[in-house]
Amino acid sequence: MPSRAEPPRGAETRREARPVPAAATVALRPNHRTPLHPGAWWLWALALGTAATRTTNPLLLALLIATSAYVVATCRPNAPWARSYSVFFKLALAVLVIRLVFAVLLGSPLPGTHVIVTLPEIPLPDWAQGIRLGGKVTVETVLIAFYDGLRLATLLICVGAANSLANPTRLLKSLPGALYEIGVAVVVALTYAPNLIADVQRLRAARRLRGRPDTGVRGLLQVALPVLEGALERSVALAAAMDARGYGRTADVPPRVRRTTTALTLGGLLGVCAGTYGLLTADGGTYGLPVLLAGVVAALAGLRLGSRRSPRTRYRPDRWDVRAWLVAGSGAAVAALLTLAADRTPEALNPGVIPLVAPTLPLWPAAAVLLGLLPAFISPAPRTPTAPKEPS
Repeated sequence: MPSRAEPPRGAETRREARPVPAAATVALRPNHRTPLHPGAWWLWALALGTAATRTTNPLLLALLIATSAYVVATCRPNAPWARSYSVFFKLALAVLVIRLVFAVLLGSPLPGTHVIVTLPEIPLPDWAQGIRLGGKVTVETVLIAFYDGLRLATLLICVGAANSLANPTRLLKSLPGALYEIGVAVVVALTYAPNLIADVQRLRAARRLRGRPDTGVRGLLQVALPVLEGALERSVALAAAMDARGYGRTADVPPRVRRTTTALTLGGLLGVCAGTYGLLTADGGTYGLPVLLAGVVAALAGLRLGSRRSPRTRYRPDRWDVRAWLVAGSGAAVAALLTLAADRTPEALNPGVIPLVAPTLPLWPAAAVLLGLLPAFISPAPRTPTAPKEPS
């Protein structure tokens, strides 16, 4: 029988070496950009929260909230733990509403002249002076409660921004060895809320697809049991993984090193407390800063020595690059400038209530808050690569 004709030699090579279109190469190229250090996100968010504690101006607080919301919308990755910002926002609104309700029902009597409504007042004994139940509700009382509640709500929203932007497991890798076990507990606590929110959203979507109710008391009860079951399963899996990785294992170090580590850590913490107290008081301005710096150096040395008791390795540790410095520096600049503005122009950052004064937006503190938008331009979220179109 005649043999089957074989293809000419080199045909397969020519077929495999066919050039790929440039558009397809670009479309399939993954994004290898190094993610930002999670500690930079936490420093940025805590700095914005510190700036929020320096003012009660609702316009500046609203600008801080808008800044954090824009950065989260621009830089948030597509991960389950990154969906908790809206929940923190709702929690902040609940805190603000509760603060207003308590101010109306249980607020202290203030010398306000603009009465909104007069509620029936319940007389209290002499030992409860300064507290009232009902009575006159003035504009001044409501505004003071609103300013304080909005400041606390802004602080909660900034913490929610850090939870949505920083990967908690990657943050654990950056801790020193002496704080590893404490860091694991903190990371587990921080990931509880995002995982719980992701489970609730997933189960509610599944119930809607099946045509079952997902709202009301009945829907809540039927969703709560699977969420609790999933939390227990994650706890068992986490315990098994921690046991397999030798969690809690310590290395043998000489007693002299242990005593030195304890002395440096405790002495450094006491120095930090004493230096901070000196900076906050008028008489301790001369010794506050040197004692604070000495305490920080001693505490860092103690943590460095304490890391010898926790033998562990890091796989591809996160690097603190220029982008991390810029992100953390932008938040620190916002906190420093608003602290300076609170000392230079306190009437602009803390508008008066008695007598009643309408809040105004100070220009250079508002421009300082806008510095917090820098992370949105230097570390945006990676784009998902799109598949190339088939040639016609």
